[in-house]
Amino acid sequence: MLTKGLWNKLSPAKIKPLPTPPPQPKFSIQIFTTVTVNRKGKIISRRKGKAEVMTENLGNGVSLEMVKIPGGRFLMGSPETEAGRGNSEGPQHYVDVPEFFMGKYPVTQAQWEAVMGNNPSYFKGASRPVEQVNWNDATEFCQKLSQITGKKYSLPSESQWEYACRARTTTPFYFGETITSELVNYNGNFPYADAPKGIYREETTDVGIFPPNSFGLHDMHGNVLEWCQDVWHDNYNGAPTDGSAWETGGNSNFRLLRGGCWLNRSRACRCAWRYANDADYLYINMGFRVVSSAPRS
Repeated sequence: MLTKGLWNKLSPAKIKPLPTPPPQPKFSIQIFTTVTVNRKGKIISRRKGKAEVMTENLGNGVSLEMVKIPGGRFLMGSPETEAGRGNSEGPQHYVDVPEFFMGKYPVTQAQWEAVMGNNPSYFKGASRPVEQVNWNDATEFCQKLSQITGKKYSLPSESQWEYACRARTTTPFYFGETITSELVNYNGNFPYADAPKGIYREETTDVGIFPPNSFGLHDMHGNVLEWCQDVWHDNYNGAPTDGSAWETGGNSNFRLLRGGCWLNRSRACRCAWRYANDADYLYINMGFRVVSSAPRS
């Protein structure tokens, strides 16, 4: 029989409640259609694809879809014969990338607001990518998202980004030899290969309105530039080959951006194109997407 003193110690009022666990993600298989174009930008094939998608609940009806990217080896960088190539895109080298999850889209304004409580974007729209965020802002978002979900979120390494963008292709774009304004939001006045001129929208567009690559990722070409974790280096001499971010050497305040954007020419939207800027610099064409190595639960 419990004494009065012991009972008081064990009474519900004395017991500290356990913290509320983070909301558990949901997994689903999503079906999509990818397209391939020729040098003139004409669609020459369509095929079905599927991806395993983890959905995080951010509250207030806002969610974050994370696509499972299978591990694999790929050839990073561009051949010297690729039109529009920059010297920083070499030497080409093989990288072994472990499995990870990556945002299906660039982080949207609705997602940013759900996590950060504000919206810095110039081109307003809940489903448009957040922009006017610098590398430091994007890193802070990842830290807060990690706290909300109980899992580790970060910016992608540069090799993760290119591997995910290429999605097992070796052409300048994951669509093939070129892009068009019907497939990518970029400055269509400057086409690539033999494609005709296209539309220049002069602003961001809602995420997901263009076809994905064969991993199920949208907007890896164009719309907004995407911050990566890595420090800038002038070439790939000495670069990691295990999929990790390259954060040694170079200037830690100068960070990588990938993918091109709505105001860029087509050549800047290539899989291999590289750009960098100060970690505290922001503009209306800069956004990001997130990655996680969280295991399936």
